[in-house]
Amino acid sequence: MNPLESVEAAEEPFALFHSWMEEATAKELNDPTAAALATANWDGAPSVRMVLVKQVDDRGFCFYTNSESRKGRELAANPRAALCFHWKSLERQVRVEGHVVELPAADADAYFHSRSRGSQLGAAVSRQSRRLESREELEKLVAERATQSPGEVERPEWWKGYAIEPERIEFWMAGEDRLHNRFVFFRKIGGWGKERLFP
Repeated sequence: MNPLESVEAAEEPFALFHSWMEEATAKELNDPTAAALATANWDGAPSVRMVLVKQVDDRGFCFYTNSESRKGRELAANPRAALCFHWKSLERQVRVEGHVVELPAADADAYFHSRSRGSQLGAAVSRQSRRLESREELEKLVAERATQSPGEVERPEWWKGYAIEPERIEFWMAGEDRLHNRFVFFRKIGGWGKERLFP
């Protein structure tokens, strides 16, 4: 079954997403889990940045971050977000929109300690999104924390996991003459609905 036929035949979006992610993992030169995450503050002003989506399961699209960062503060004020995966090598995109919930602390612990020691130290000292006087200041903080934590680095309580519970998931495939193929899945009572959209 070719990619377009598989989208046309799909009745729910998660199996389709996982099959696309498998292809992206095999073909995309850069990290296929990278996605643009859009959030907005309390009055609707948007901001966007790249994040790594570390798992997609029945809870939704999961990522981890400093809850005191700009995106963390925006999610606290307005717990809705959107993601866009773009796999240039496949000429495909996936767009996700939904409500955001915090993941259990155990999930954050497990992922935090799966990262390299250097990444753990960096996350532990980063006052993400706030003013930094110099690179030297950051390196000094990392070195101090490394001395303080010769063994396991404790996950800071503000380093958390989030899941976007999808209400809409759109699958986009490039087409000739910009006649792209777009299909959107949307939640409805009892499951998912699906529509084809104009390019």
